[in-house]
Amino acid sequence: MKKTVSLKENHLFRRLYNKGRSAVCPELALYVRKNGRSGNRLGLTVSTKVGCAVVRNRVRRRLREVYRLHEDQLRLGFDVVVVARVRAAHVSYWELDRAFLQLADKLGLLRRETE
Repeated sequence: MKKTVSLKENHLFRRLYNKGRSAVCPELALYVRKNGRSGNRLGLTVSTKVGCAVVRNRVRRRLREVYRLHEDQLRLGFDVVVVARVRAAHVSYWELDRAFLQLADKLGLLRRETE
């Protein structure tokens, strides 16, 4: 099982916010930018507005799992940042899953059958 590579440095997040493409829904915001590498890197942002530490960590774990399960369906060579909005704390895992796939498709991040 491969481990997802994480984005951790602030300047990478800022560059993605400024120069990447984005899509939003009530639960999530997704930012995407080509990274020139052979694989994807994932960054997660969950603000203190979402809730206390327990709630934020639960949302983070759910988002990491959504990404992990759909990683093989995504095109390679992208930096992906998922920003949890306040509503993400109050929806089910399946709604987060649906929202992620919807935004990834909107940004052209999902592989097509021919790829």
